[in-house]
Amino acid sequence: MSNSPRASSDLQGASRLAVSAIIGVADILEHFHLNLMLLAERNGLQLHDSLPGATRLGYRLLRKVTHAVGLGVDGVFGRLQPLLGEGSRWPGRETALAVLNGVLGDYLQAKHNPLAISMQLRRAGQSLTLQREALAAAVPDAGGRVLLLIHGLCMNDLQWSSEQHNHGTALAAELGYTPLFLHYNSGLHISINGRCLSELLQALQQQWPVPLEELVIIGHSMGGLLARSACHYAQLSQASWLPRLSRLVCIASPHHGAPLERGGNWFHVITDVSALTRPFSQLGKIRSAGITDLRYGNIIDEDWGEHDRFAHVGDQRHPVPLPDGVACYAMAATTGKRVGDLSDRLIGDGLVPLASALGQHDDPAFCLDFPPERQWTGYELNHIEMLQRQDVYQQLLSWLR
Repeated sequence: MSNSPRASSDLQGASRLAVSAIIGVADILEHFHLNLMLLAERNGLQLHDSLPGATRLGYRLLRKVTHAVGLGVDGVFGRLQPLLGEGSRWPGRETALAVLNGVLGDYLQAKHNPLAISMQLRRAGQSLTLQREALAAAVPDAGGRVLLLIHGLCMNDLQWSSEQHNHGTALAAELGYTPLFLHYNSGLHISINGRCLSELLQALQQQWPVPLEELVIIGHSMGGLLARSACHYAQLSQASWLPRLSRLVCIASPHHGAPLERGGNWFHVITDVSALTRPFSQLGKIRSAGITDLRYGNIIDEDWGEHDRFAHVGDQRHPVPLPDGVACYAMAATTGKRVGDLSDRLIGDGLVPLASALGQHDDPAFCLDFPPERQWTGYELNHIEMLQRQDVYQQLLSWLR
């Protein structure tokens, strides 16, 4: 058959998400309309006594109908799923799911939505089972030196490849590594993913077909923060994979946050000013925990666990140094032509400022100790281009030789 259990699961998850979205919008609009009527009355406009009650009734009926439709769709897909055979994926599925998880991944997981991505190690888009025999069959060329690549927010492991080039596979071929790629729900808190990654690497080290002699990690954007978080939790648990980690390369990672998320967090502050616009502040709170972690670069539970993640409480992070005994490297980029020009100072690579990517901070406690020879800055280069550019690859090659 042309359809598959995965396709039906996608549709079922999409239907649940659509139901939740409709109900959420209904709540916002109901609040907005009721506030509008209240303000109108305060300004002397006489409204029919039944209008507020009718408004509430209308939205109540909308929610009931939406729930009924949603339950019906869930039921239909639940009955169809066992009847559907294996088939091909629809084009763009991986990218769409990655974006959806980046924006709403914590919500999807909390609601047990089948669209939520579970953390996994993959090769060529295929998930690996972390059992010795299964790994030996799936990775017949497994060697003792493993290179792990970790993607960023709203991305997936397949996006390391473009225009016949993949930093990971190219480095592996030239330097003798076995490349693996992490696929994960980037909408979860980075610390939650960090603990999960540490556990995953522990299982990998125990089940790898040959003794794991060396592990190298390259993380792009959020991926670099995730790797640092995993190292922190591995150190706390004395995980045996951490001593195998020789090098960690962070490509355009917002170690001290990204201005775009800090700006986004002001949306609901502005809308909270007026009763008329206050309902719309909920829209600014749709973004995931993973996104809000990027405001300042939260990587451990203590950075976010004691306050509302949408509250304007400033930087609440605890200093987390680079992992001991690991050679750590930082790659940054700027759309400017030279250090210090307007683009360089304001936007860096378009998402991450240079200082943040290089771990620089006004408070010495938060400065990350990347030695000068382990820092690199690319010019006239943006955040996504770092996954493709040959100058980036050449620098990685020189560091990992």
